[in-house]
Amino acid sequence: MLNLQEARAAPTSTGGALWNLGFRPFYLCASAFAALSIALWASEFAGWLPAGYVRSPIWHAHEMLFGFTLAVVAGFLFTAVRNWTGQPTPSGPLLMTLVALWIAGRIAIVLPFHLAAALINAAFPIAVALAIAVPLARSDNRRNFFFVGLLFILGLAQLSVHGTFLGWVEWTAASALQIGIDVILFVISVMGGRVIPMFTNNGVPGTTAVRDPWIEQAALGSTFLLLVCDLAQVPGPLRTAVLVVAALSHARRWWLWQPLRTTGAPLVWVLHAAYVWIVVHLALRLLAEHELIDESLAIHAFTMGAVGGMTIGMMTRTARGHTGRPLRADASETAMFALVNLAALVRVAGGALVPEAIYVFTVAFAGTCWAAAFGLYAVRYWPILTRARADGKPG
Repeated sequence: MLNLQEARAAPTSTGGALWNLGFRPFYLCASAFAALSIALWASEFAGWLPAGYVRSPIWHAHEMLFGFTLAVVAGFLFTAVRNWTGQPTPSGPLLMTLVALWIAGRIAIVLPFHLAAALINAAFPIAVALAIAVPLARSDNRRNFFFVGLLFILGLAQLSVHGTFLGWVEWTAASALQIGIDVILFVISVMGGRVIPMFTNNGVPGTTAVRDPWIEQAALGSTFLLLVCDLAQVPGPLRTAVLVVAALSHARRWWLWQPLRTTGAPLVWVLHAAYVWIVVHLALRLLAEHELIDESLAIHAFTMGAVGGMTIGMMTRTARGHTGRPLRADASETAMFALVNLAALVRVAGGALVPEAIYVFTVAFAGTCWAAAFGLYAVRYWPILTRARADGKPG
């Protein structure tokens, strides 16, 4: 059995640096897809282009959740699981095959072959689950095996979205997408709790970000219970109670990490900014439960704010760390972080506050900011992700 040192030192592929480790191709593909697809979608939404590519809100949400977000999750997990277990994760030809499967899913969405699209897209998270299950099982890493189950749930949720159009299930597509959102929310909550306090204390001298056991249990427990409520479609009052506990516990959790001390460290504050969007999402969803606001505001607070901020923050940090570069954000990276948060703020505030006459403009502007952020990442990190590590080490 390989130990951690051997796993890092072992050759990982024969196909060039891009295929050495999962974060490299998946971060590159995800960022390019996030930029191009949203730029195209926003242009169609604004009427600048004829309606076509994934113009439907359901497929727009599907692609941002199961296309973009899932690609980043796959890249992160392939990299993290190798560190956690000391075991190899997909590289070389196997990694190429998984990337090709993800790309096939994006193509299948725009073709009139609904059954093929359903099977291809559902196969991807299940393939990722199996790929990380092997090293986790070999190393007896039980602490992280729940990721395997969550990926299977994402595969089933994705299949359910397609199944609503194929007549397989009685659920609505929106209900299936909500399950996907809940799973990603739980993943971000778990990983945020692990890394944000640590990165805060390491990156901001004098900071004492802490984790309170009771708050940790309340935040993660209520988040998981929210997933269960949506799976079981429990009555509104219980879901309302869960949302209240979740919003308050996540807010307290975030505050214990001393976010106000991180303003001078972009690689840290971007993660804090992403996490506070979780609190905003839960609060807005609570209001939406009582029909006080449109549910899309809560969805975009999560997908653009929490997911967008956390993904671009972790994509930057892990790409730098795993290619032997300093953990410092330059002006272009700080701009990416600001653009993602501006996109989320304009999208959510625009939907809630602006007159209907300029609503389309706010959506287009938010989409432009998002596309610019991830487009800048793709351009900036292309040479980093496709070349060998700066320190000469494998990976």
